[in-house]
Amino acid sequence: MEFEFATADRILFGEGRLREAGAITARFGRRPLVVQGGSGRAAALLDLLQASDVSATELRVSREPTVTLVEHAAREAREAGCDVVVALGGGSVIDAGKAVAALITNREPIRSYLEVVGEGRPLTEPAVPFIAIPTTAGTGAEVTRNAVLAVEEAHVKVSLRSPLMLAAVAIIDPELTYTLPPSVTAATGMDALAQCIEPFVTPQATPLTDAVAREGIRRAAGALERAFCDGSDADARRDMSIASLCSGLALDNAKLGAVHGFAAPLCGMFPVPHGVACAQLLAPVVGMNVRALRARPSDSRPLTRYDEVARVLTGHPNARAEDAEPWLRELRATLGIPGLASYGVQVSDVETIVHQARRASSMKGNPIALTDAELVETLTAAL
Repeated sequence: MEFEFATADRILFGEGRLREAGAITARFGRRPLVVQGGSGRAAALLDLLQASDVSATELRVSREPTVTLVEHAAREAREAGCDVVVALGGGSVIDAGKAVAALITNREPIRSYLEVVGEGRPLTEPAVPFIAIPTTAGTGAEVTRNAVLAVEEAHVKVSLRSPLMLAAVAIIDPELTYTLPPSVTAATGMDALAQCIEPFVTPQATPLTDAVAREGIRRAAGALERAFCDGSDADARRDMSIASLCSGLALDNAKLGAVHGFAAPLCGMFPVPHGVACAQLLAPVVGMNVRALRARPSDSRPLTRYDEVARVLTGHPNARAEDAEPWLRELRATLGIPGLASYGVQVSDVETIVHQARRASSMKGNPIALTDAELVETLTAAL
Protein backbone atom coordinates (compact mmCIF):
# COMPACT_ATOMS: atom_id res chain seq x y z
CA MET A 1 0.00 0.00 0.00
CA GLU A 2 1.27 3.45 -0.93
CA PHE A 3 -0.37 6.77 -0.21
CA GLU A 4 0.36 10.39 0.56
CA PHE A 5 -1.37 12.73 2.99
CA ALA A 6 -0.81 16.47 2.65
CA THR A 7 -2.52 19.39 4.31
CA ALA A 8 -1.95 22.89 5.70
CA ASP A 9 1.38 23.39 7.44
CA ARG A 10 -0.44 24.25 10.66
CA ILE A 11 -4.06 23.87 11.81
CA LEU A 12 -5.44 25.85 14.76
CA PHE A 13 -8.90 24.84 15.99
CA GLY A 14 -11.07 26.20 18.76
CA GLU A 15 -13.39 28.92 19.92
CA GLY A 16 -11.67 32.29 20.00
CA ARG A 17 -8.65 31.29 17.91
CA LEU A 18 -9.32 34.23 15.56
CA ARG A 19 -7.63 36.39 18.19
CA GLU A 20 -4.29 34.86 17.17
CA ALA A 21 -4.61 35.91 13.51
CA GLY A 22 -2.83 39.24 13.83
CA ALA A 23 0.32 37.91 15.45
CA ILE A 24 0.41 34.90 13.12
CA THR A 25 0.09 37.06 10.03
CA ALA A 26 2.85 39.39 11.19
CA ARG A 27 5.26 36.44 11.27
CA PHE A 28 4.81 35.94 7.53
CA GLY A 29 4.75 39.52 6.22
CA ARG A 30 3.98 43.17 6.81
CA ARG A 31 1.68 43.89 3.87
CA PRO A 32 -1.15 41.33 3.85
CA LEU A 33 -3.88 41.13 1.26
CA VAL A 34 -7.10 40.49 3.20
CA VAL A 35 -9.71 38.67 1.13
CA GLN A 36 -13.23 38.82 2.56
CA GLY A 37 -16.84 38.39 1.52
CA GLY A 38 -19.30 41.11 0.68
CA SER A 39 -20.75 41.34 4.19
CA GLY A 40 -17.73 43.08 5.69
CA ARG A 41 -17.28 40.51 8.47
CA ALA A 42 -13.52 41.01 8.52
CA ALA A 43 -13.61 44.11 10.75
CA ALA A 44 -12.34 42.19 13.78
CA LEU A 45 -9.55 40.65 11.71
CA LEU A 46 -8.50 44.05 10.35
CA ASP A 47 -8.35 45.42 13.91
CA LEU A 48 -6.15 42.49 14.94
CA LEU A 49 -3.82 43.12 12.00
CA GLN A 50 -3.59 46.81 12.80
CA ALA A 51 -2.76 45.97 16.41
CA SER A 52 0.09 43.79 15.10
CA ASP A 53 1.43 46.75 13.09
CA VAL A 54 0.75 45.37 9.61
CA SER A 55 -0.79 47.38 6.77
CA ALA A 56 -3.57 45.52 4.95
CA THR A 57 -4.88 45.80 1.40
CA GLU A 58 -8.48 44.58 1.06
CA LEU A 59 -10.23 42.51 -1.60
CA ARG A 60 -14.00 41.90 -1.49
CA VAL A 61 -15.37 38.72 -3.09
CA SER A 62 -19.15 38.96 -3.18
CA ARG A 63 -19.77 35.90 -5.38
CA GLU A 64 -18.02 32.77 -6.51
CA PRO A 65 -14.58 33.70 -7.86
CA THR A 66 -13.85 33.91 -11.56
CA VAL A 67 -10.57 33.60 -13.43
CA THR A 68 -10.87 37.27 -14.34
CA LEU A 69 -11.26 38.33 -10.71
CA VAL A 70 -8.27 36.39 -9.40
CA GLU A 71 -5.96 37.42 -12.27
CA HIS A 72 -6.82 41.09 -11.71
CA ALA A 73 -6.45 40.75 -7.92
CA ALA A 74 -3.06 39.04 -8.27
CA ARG A 75 -1.75 41.90 -10.44
CA GLU A 76 -2.95 44.49 -7.94
CA ALA A 77 -1.48 42.53 -5.02
CA ARG A 78 1.91 42.39 -6.74
CA GLU A 79 1.81 46.12 -7.39
CA ALA A 80 0.90 46.77 -3.74
CA GLY A 81 3.79 44.62 -2.55
CA CYS A 82 1.55 42.15 -0.70
CA ASP A 83 3.69 39.43 0.88
CA VAL A 84 1.01 37.31 2.60
CA VAL A 85 -2.67 36.58 1.84
CA VAL A 86 -5.31 36.16 4.55
CA ALA A 87 -8.78 34.98 3.52
CA LEU A 88 -11.72 35.14 5.93
CA GLY A 89 -15.02 33.84 4.62
CA GLY A 90 -16.76 30.90 3.05
CA GLY A 91 -15.39 28.54 0.46
CA SER A 92 -15.56 31.05 -2.38
CA VAL A 93 -13.56 33.62 -0.43
CA ILE A 94 -10.95 31.08 0.64
CA ASP A 95 -10.64 29.71 -2.90
CA ALA A 96 -10.19 33.25 -4.23
CA GLY A 97 -7.48 33.97 -1.67
CA LYS A 98 -5.75 30.68 -2.38
CA ALA A 99 -5.70 31.36 -6.11
CA VAL A 100 -4.47 34.93 -5.71
CA ALA A 101 -1.66 33.78 -3.39
CA ALA A 102 -0.55 31.33 -6.09
CA LEU A 103 -0.79 33.78 -8.97
CA ILE A 104 1.22 36.48 -7.19
CA THR A 105 4.30 34.32 -7.73
CA ASN A 106 3.24 32.27 -10.79
CA ARG A 107 2.87 34.92 -13.44
CA GLU A 108 1.88 33.01 -16.57
CA PRO A 109 -1.71 33.52 -17.83
CA ILE A 110 -4.02 31.56 -15.55
CA ARG A 111 -5.21 29.30 -18.38
CA SER A 112 -1.72 27.84 -18.45
CA TYR A 113 -2.47 26.23 -15.10
CA LEU A 114 -6.21 25.40 -15.27
CA GLU A 115 -7.69 21.92 -15.60
CA VAL A 116 -10.21 21.03 -18.35
CA VAL A 117 -10.25 24.40 -20.17
CA GLY A 118 -6.54 25.18 -19.87
CA GLU A 119 -3.17 23.55 -20.34
CA GLY A 120 -3.06 22.05 -16.85
CA ARG A 121 0.60 22.95 -16.40
CA PRO A 122 1.94 22.70 -12.83
CA LEU A 123 2.70 25.75 -10.77
CA THR A 124 6.45 26.19 -10.47
CA GLU A 125 6.78 28.75 -7.67
CA PRO A 126 5.50 28.44 -4.10
CA ALA A 127 2.55 30.70 -3.39
CA VAL A 128 3.05 33.58 -1.00
CA PRO A 129 2.12 32.48 2.54
CA PHE A 130 -1.63 31.88 2.73
CA ILE A 131 -3.74 31.96 5.91
CA ALA A 132 -7.27 30.57 5.68
CA ILE A 133 -10.01 31.44 8.20
CA PRO A 134 -13.37 29.82 7.33
CA THR A 135 -16.64 31.40 8.46
CA THR A 136 -18.83 28.52 7.28
CA ALA A 137 -18.80 24.82 8.14
CA GLY A 138 -18.93 23.17 4.77
CA THR A 139 -16.22 23.27 2.15
CA GLY A 140 -13.07 22.39 4.08
CA ALA A 141 -11.27 24.68 1.63
CA GLU A 142 -8.90 25.83 4.36
CA VAL A 143 -6.97 22.55 4.07
CA THR A 144 -7.26 21.73 0.36
CA ARG A 145 -4.75 22.32 -2.43
CA ASN A 146 -7.18 23.55 -5.10
CA ALA A 147 -9.30 26.60 -5.85
CA VAL A 148 -12.55 26.25 -7.80
CA LEU A 149 -12.93 29.10 -10.28
CA ALA A 150 -15.67 30.01 -12.74
CA VAL A 151 -14.67 30.41 -16.38
CA GLU A 152 -17.35 32.83 -17.47
CA GLU A 153 -17.22 32.44 -21.24
CA ALA A 154 -17.16 28.62 -21.01
CA HIS A 155 -19.96 28.45 -18.39
CA VAL A 156 -17.99 25.94 -16.36
CA LYS A 157 -16.12 25.74 -13.07
CA VAL A 158 -12.65 24.25 -13.00
CA SER A 159 -9.81 23.90 -10.52
CA LEU A 160 -6.48 25.56 -10.14
CA ARG A 161 -4.62 22.83 -8.29
CA SER A 162 -1.17 22.36 -6.77
CA PRO A 163 0.42 21.20 -3.51
CA LEU A 164 2.12 24.60 -3.54
CA MET A 165 -1.28 26.13 -2.75
CA LEU A 166 -1.75 24.50 0.65
CA ALA A 167 -2.25 27.03 3.43
CA ALA A 168 0.59 27.95 5.73
CA VAL A 169 -1.96 28.24 8.54
CA ALA A 170 -5.64 27.28 8.80
CA ILE A 171 -7.50 28.90 11.68
CA ILE A 172 -10.87 27.25 12.39
CA ASP A 173 -12.87 29.21 14.98
CA PRO A 174 -16.40 27.78 15.38
CA GLU A 175 -17.57 31.09 16.88
CA LEU A 176 -17.40 32.57 13.38
CA THR A 177 -20.24 30.25 12.31
CA TYR A 178 -22.67 31.16 15.10
CA THR A 179 -24.45 33.85 13.06
CA LEU A 180 -24.80 31.83 9.84
CA PRO A 181 -28.40 31.86 8.61
CA PRO A 182 -30.17 28.48 8.60
CA SER A 183 -30.13 28.21 4.80
CA VAL A 184 -26.33 28.60 4.66
CA THR A 185 -25.89 26.24 7.61
CA ALA A 186 -27.97 23.64 5.75
CA ALA A 187 -26.31 23.86 2.34
CA THR A 188 -22.73 24.07 3.58
CA GLY A 189 -23.34 21.36 6.15
CA MET A 190 -24.70 18.97 3.54
CA ASP A 191 -21.66 19.73 1.40
CA ALA A 192 -19.42 18.74 4.31
CA LEU A 193 -21.35 15.51 4.76
CA ALA A 194 -21.05 14.72 1.04
CA GLN A 195 -17.32 15.44 1.17
CA CYS A 196 -16.91 12.90 3.96
CA ILE A 197 -19.08 10.18 2.40
CA GLU A 198 -17.61 10.34 -1.12
CA PRO A 199 -13.94 9.97 -0.05
CA PHE A 200 -14.99 7.12 2.26
CA VAL A 201 -16.46 5.01 -0.58
CA THR A 202 -14.01 5.90 -3.35
CA PRO A 203 -11.47 3.29 -4.48
CA GLN A 204 -8.76 5.89 -3.77
CA ALA A 205 -9.47 5.95 -0.02
CA THR A 206 -6.53 5.44 2.36
CA PRO A 207 -6.35 4.51 6.06
CA LEU A 208 -5.83 8.16 6.98
CA THR A 209 -8.70 9.49 4.86
CA ASP A 210 -10.91 6.71 6.24
CA ALA A 211 -10.21 7.90 9.76
CA VAL A 212 -11.09 11.54 9.17
CA ALA A 213 -14.05 10.71 6.91
CA ARG A 214 -15.57 8.43 9.57
CA GLU A 215 -15.20 11.16 12.18
CA GLY A 216 -16.71 13.76 9.86
CA ILE A 217 -19.73 11.60 8.99
CA ARG A 218 -20.36 10.90 12.67
CA ARG A 219 -20.13 14.55 13.67
CA ALA A 220 -22.28 15.85 10.81
CA ALA A 221 -24.95 13.17 11.25
CA GLY A 222 -25.43 14.17 14.86
CA ALA A 223 -25.03 17.93 14.60
CA LEU A 224 -26.29 19.31 11.29
CA GLU A 225 -29.99 19.36 12.07
CA ARG A 226 -29.27 20.77 15.53
CA ALA A 227 -27.13 23.58 14.12
CA PHE A 228 -29.84 24.33 11.55
CA CYS A 229 -32.60 24.52 14.16
CA ASP A 230 -30.58 26.46 16.74
CA GLY A 231 -27.60 28.40 15.48
CA SER A 232 -26.56 29.22 19.05
CA ASP A 233 -25.96 25.55 19.87
CA ALA A 234 -22.22 25.81 20.46
CA ASP A 235 -21.67 22.05 20.60
CA ALA A 236 -23.42 21.54 17.27
CA ARG A 237 -21.50 24.40 15.67
CA ARG A 238 -18.22 22.95 16.94
CA ASP A 239 -19.08 19.50 15.61
CA MET A 240 -19.96 20.93 12.19
CA SER A 241 -16.69 22.87 12.07
CA ILE A 242 -14.85 19.63 12.82
CA ALA A 243 -16.90 17.79 10.17
CA SER A 244 -16.04 20.45 7.61
CA LEU A 245 -12.35 20.24 8.47
CA CYS A 246 -12.49 16.45 8.18
CA SER A 247 -14.19 16.74 4.79
CA GLY A 248 -11.38 18.91 3.44
CA LEU A 249 -8.71 16.58 4.77
CA ALA A 250 -10.48 13.57 3.26
CA LEU A 251 -11.30 14.94 -0.18
CA ASP A 252 -7.88 16.46 -0.71
CA ASN A 253 -6.14 13.15 -0.08
CA ALA A 254 -8.58 10.71 -1.69
CA LYS A 255 -11.23 11.39 -4.33
CA LEU A 256 -14.80 12.64 -4.50
CA GLY A 257 -17.50 11.13 -6.71
CA ALA A 258 -20.61 11.71 -8.78
CA VAL A 259 -22.08 14.33 -6.43
CA HIS A 260 -19.20 16.67 -7.13
CA GLY A 261 -18.84 15.39 -10.68
CA PHE A 262 -22.32 16.76 -11.35
CA ALA A 263 -21.79 19.92 -9.30
CA ALA A 264 -18.86 21.15 -11.40
CA PRO A 265 -20.74 21.71 -14.68
CA LEU A 266 -24.10 22.30 -13.01
CA CYS A 267 -22.87 25.28 -10.98
CA GLY A 268 -21.05 26.66 -13.99
CA MET A 269 -24.13 26.55 -16.21
CA PHE A 270 -26.73 27.71 -13.66
CA PRO A 271 -26.72 30.01 -10.60
CA VAL A 272 -26.88 27.05 -8.22
CA PRO A 273 -24.82 27.48 -5.03
CA HIS A 274 -22.31 24.64 -4.71
CA GLY A 275 -23.67 23.52 -1.34
CA VAL A 276 -27.24 23.39 -2.63
CA ALA A 277 -26.17 21.30 -5.61
CA CYS A 278 -24.37 18.80 -3.39
CA ALA A 279 -27.23 18.73 -0.89
CA GLN A 280 -29.77 17.89 -3.60
CA LEU A 281 -27.57 15.32 -5.31
CA LEU A 282 -26.25 13.41 -2.30
CA ALA A 283 -29.26 11.17 -1.66
CA PRO A 284 -29.94 10.22 -5.32
CA VAL A 285 -26.24 9.57 -5.99
CA VAL A 286 -25.91 7.34 -2.92
CA GLY A 287 -29.07 5.49 -3.90
CA MET A 288 -28.00 4.97 -7.51
CA ASN A 289 -24.49 3.87 -6.53
CA VAL A 290 -25.87 1.26 -4.14
CA ARG A 291 -28.32 -0.08 -6.73
CA ALA A 292 -25.63 -0.22 -9.42
CA LEU A 293 -23.20 -1.98 -7.08
CA ARG A 294 -25.88 -4.57 -6.27
CA ALA A 295 -26.94 -5.04 -9.88
CA ARG A 296 -23.64 -5.90 -11.53
CA PRO A 297 -20.37 -7.59 -10.64
CA SER A 298 -18.15 -5.15 -8.79
CA ASP A 299 -15.79 -4.75 -5.88
CA SER A 300 -17.73 -5.51 -2.69
CA ARG A 301 -15.76 -2.98 -0.65
CA PRO A 302 -17.90 0.09 -1.55
CA LEU A 303 -21.07 -1.74 -0.46
CA THR A 304 -19.44 -2.58 2.84
CA ARG A 305 -18.55 1.08 3.19
CA TYR A 306 -22.11 2.17 2.38
CA ASP A 307 -23.35 -0.28 5.03
CA GLU A 308 -21.13 1.50 7.54
CA VAL A 309 -22.32 4.92 6.37
CA ALA A 310 -25.94 3.82 6.83
CA ARG A 311 -25.26 2.59 10.37
CA VAL A 312 -23.62 5.89 11.33
CA LEU A 313 -26.32 8.05 9.73
CA THR A 314 -29.32 6.15 11.11
CA GLY A 315 -27.84 5.08 14.42
CA HIS A 316 -29.12 1.55 13.80
CA PRO A 317 -26.48 -1.20 14.17
CA ASN A 318 -28.23 -3.43 11.62
CA ALA A 319 -28.73 -0.76 8.94
CA ARG A 320 -27.76 -1.68 5.37
CA ALA A 321 -26.48 0.42 2.48
CA GLU A 322 -30.02 0.94 1.13
CA ASP A 323 -31.02 2.73 4.36
CA ALA A 324 -28.69 5.66 3.72
CA GLU A 325 -30.66 7.18 0.83
CA PRO A 326 -34.03 7.64 2.64
CA TRP A 327 -32.24 9.06 5.70
CA LEU A 328 -30.46 11.60 3.51
CA ARG A 329 -33.70 12.46 1.69
CA GLU A 330 -35.45 13.08 4.99
CA LEU A 331 -32.62 15.29 6.23
CA ARG A 332 -32.66 17.23 2.97
CA ALA A 333 -36.40 17.84 3.39
CA THR A 334 -36.00 18.89 7.03
CA LEU A 335 -33.33 21.41 6.03
CA GLY A 336 -35.53 22.86 3.28
CA ILE A 337 -32.96 22.53 0.51
CA PRO A 338 -34.49 23.95 -2.71
CA GLY A 339 -34.66 21.75 -5.80
CA LEU A 340 -32.42 22.43 -8.78
CA ALA A 341 -35.44 23.43 -10.85
CA SER A 342 -35.82 26.55 -8.70
CA TYR A 343 -32.52 27.74 -10.23
CA GLY A 344 -33.71 27.21 -13.78
CA VAL A 345 -32.49 23.65 -14.38
CA GLN A 346 -34.95 21.79 -16.59
CA VAL A 347 -35.36 18.20 -17.74
CA SER A 348 -34.21 19.31 -21.20
CA ASP A 349 -30.85 20.33 -19.68
CA VAL A 350 -30.12 16.98 -18.05
CA GLU A 351 -28.37 15.23 -20.96
CA THR A 352 -26.07 18.21 -21.55
CA ILE A 353 -25.12 18.33 -17.87
CA VAL A 354 -24.47 14.58 -17.86
CA HIS A 355 -22.20 14.93 -20.89
CA GLN A 356 -20.20 17.67 -19.17
CA ALA A 357 -20.13 15.82 -15.84
CA ARG A 358 -18.37 12.85 -17.42
CA ARG A 359 -15.36 15.14 -18.02
CA ALA A 360 -15.18 16.27 -14.39
CA SER A 361 -12.24 14.92 -12.41
CA SER A 362 -14.47 14.10 -9.44
CA MET A 363 -16.54 11.66 -11.49
CA LYS A 364 -13.47 9.43 -11.77
CA GLY A 365 -13.58 8.83 -8.02
CA ASN A 366 -17.08 7.35 -7.99
CA PRO A 367 -17.11 3.80 -6.58
CA ILE A 368 -18.67 2.45 -9.78
CA ALA A 369 -18.87 3.78 -13.35
CA LEU A 370 -22.49 4.79 -13.83
CA THR A 371 -24.11 4.53 -17.24
CA ASP A 372 -25.54 7.56 -19.02
CA ALA A 373 -29.04 6.30 -18.23
CA GLU A 374 -28.18 6.00 -14.54
CA LEU A 375 -26.66 9.48 -14.49
CA VAL A 376 -29.73 10.93 -16.20
CA GLU A 377 -32.03 9.26 -13.67
CA THR A 378 -29.89 10.47 -10.77
CA LEU A 379 -29.77 14.09 -11.89
CA THR A 380 -33.48 14.13 -12.76
CA ALA A 381 -34.27 13.03 -9.21
CA ALA A 382 -32.53 16.17 -7.89
CA LEU A 383 -34.62 18.62 -9.90
